[in-house]
Amino acid sequence: MANLIKFRGIDQIVYGVSDMVTSARFFDDWGLKKVSSKDTFELFKTLDGTQVEIRRLDDPSLPPAMEEGSTLREVIWGVETELDLTNIRKALANEPSYDERDGRPICIDPNGLAISFRVTKRSNVMIEGAAINTFARPNVRVNQQSAFYDRAEPIEIGHVVLFANDVPLIQKFYMEKLGFCLSDSYPGTGAFLRCRAEGGHHNMFVLDAPNRGPGLNHVAFTVRDIHEVFGGGLHVDRCGWTTQIGPGRHPVSSAYFWYVENPCGGLAEYFADEDYLTEDWEPRDIERTSENYAEW
Repeated sequence: MANLIKFRGIDQIVYGVSDMVTSARFFDDWGLKKVSSKDTFELFKTLDGTQVEIRRLDDPSLPPAMEEGSTLREVIWGVETELDLTNIRKALANEPSYDERDGRPICIDPNGLAISFRVTKRSNVMIEGAAINTFARPNVRVNQQSAFYDRAEPIEIGHVVLFANDVPLIQKFYMEKLGFCLSDSYPGTGAFLRCRAEGGHHNMFVLDAPNRGPGLNHVAFTVRDIHEVFGGGLHVDRCGWTTQIGPGRHPVSSAYFWYVENPCGGLAEYFADEDYLTEDWEPRDIERTSENYAEW
């Protein structure tokens, strides 16, 4: 059943936060467009319509939290059609936490995170990155400076990264119930998962953290190219937000990154130029070292 589900990707994330004003200011500075604003919630979107919602920590409409304090409370996955939702309902019907909310199937995954599903509200956007001159092709860009960005405008949410106590159990749930694909792994302690056979390197990464417990590591926002990673990172630094690590590059996925502390919980990441995988990709067992995590 699971392999019949056609995922688009992450459609929306929902945070529960202790400070609505600061959290909203962060996403303004981060480069998202505000869609609506009320006392109880703020709604933002990326260029393709992926949504970020923030609600007060004590909002009774929020699902249970994985951890104390401001953090991610729900990931809403987008699918292509209503038939995909029907297949998800069949796949998750026996889960003890299974329910319906606003026409969306919803359940709690083995890590304690609420996940739900809807027909995607994202739009297809054509956004080009900067042309890059290489040694073999030095004249792709001629008599023209490359791009510079005063700030970032994220295109989509590419992935979420979560701390977990039982990586194999979570990996099994997403692969067997929902048809996610394993891209690479830290054997037994980390799983890079993508929601489609063909697509970016990962939409979810779960990482063993036995001394910490389940929780949010970061949410990653796709930008055009490495130049926008720099422009966005420099802008939020000027706005007073704290860089955790970056700029840098991930050897596992090849992506360039810049991580910033997020008042909504965990970190926020700008990233660009990740590997694109197909069903022919063979997952690798990768040693869990700092060198394999980041360059620079």
